Amino acid sequence: MDVIVLGGGLMGAASTYFLARRGLRVTLIERNRVGSGATVASFGNIRRSGRYLPQLPLARRSLTLWGKATEMLGRDVEFRATGHVRLVFSPKGLEEMRSFAAAARPWGLDLEELAPRELHSRFPGLGPDAIAASFSPEDGSGNPRLIAPAFADAARRIGAEIVENVDVRAIRKTAFGFEVETSAGTYSAASLLNTAGAWGARISAQFGEPVPIIAKGPQMGVTEPLPHRILPVVGVWAHDHGGGYLRQVERGNIVFGGGAERTDVSLDSGHAKADPARLPGQLRALLPILPALANVSVIRTWSGCEGYVGDGLPVMGSSATTPELFHAFGFCGHGFQLGPGVGDVMAELISTGATETPIHDFRVDRFAATMNG
Repeated sequence: MDVIVLGGGLMGAASTYFLARRGLRVTLIERNRVGSGATVASFGNIRRSGRYLPQLPLARRSLTLWGKATEMLGRDVEFRATGHVRLVFSPKGLEEMRSFAAAARPWGLDLEELAPRELHSRFPGLGPDAIAASFSPEDGSGNPRLIAPAFADAARRIGAEIVENVDVRAIRKTAFGFEVETSAGTYSAASLLNTAGAWGARISAQFGEPVPIIAKGPQMGVTEPLPHRILPVVGVWAHDHGGGYLRQVERGNIVFGGGAERTDVSLDSGHAKADPARLPGQLRALLPILPALANVSVIRTWSGCEGYVGDGLPVMGSSATTPELFHAFGFCGHGFQLGPGVGDVMAELISTGATETPIHDFRVDRFAATMNG
């Protein structure tokens, strides 16, 4: 075996697919079902606005792959380039939007600024009190329930082994690479890719690479279907009105998140659940964005275990201590858009030793001095 991938969320499943597509023999090991962790808890947002600027080349690479997903994976993962609107409700938000737009332009992202009249004519019903908005027409959304299994199934069809519902009991460095002992047997490979999400720091720590990470659960929900049709994904600048976000799926339901504190999650169980007591406040925070939510029924809420790194950036790249160990974890609740690109970059890095996409800012050893000192 050439590579073992530990963790079957979107990052792991996409990496497995792209590794297999490069001709490597790869095994993906997941303790539950593929895509059942942070990925399935995702809002499904495919946005570039508001990102850490040096992350934009990775986001662009990923967006290109999202556009090819149906053809590449052989099924519709519901990627829709409906655009992404971010509303502005305050001078602080306006300053943040314009500052980001100017800074992002050299990185290849052109945001369109909408005045109130244009916003309300193009997107009626949104943000009646908004003083401006940004619009990114190429962005949109995808279905978090479909994307990781689609990558895993496509990887399986080209020779990858997908191992689900097993406990990982030990990870060992050997003279020939790595051994992963599981409840279903021991797997060996020359290289190991750690895509274990919120658990990723437990693995990196075993190899002398500490990462400050905490596990949190987002508060997500979906309403009954509404007749009003909102095409773009909608968010806000400067976290005005609680920083909520929403999108309307083709059946009419409004999927929403934000506007509420994330819940604490124990990594021992990994079980995250939405807090119903926070739902009324969350919905109130969304009303300035979409007043039509005032009298709707919420039909389901959910959460999932996400890993938040201390500096808000993911860990991605080669190990600094152990040859042939690689990391891609801790995407801080905003990894869904990046997933296909992360998989493609990690496969390129593992198979060739380098990648054309800059990921230096995400190196694992950026914490070494502070954590060990």
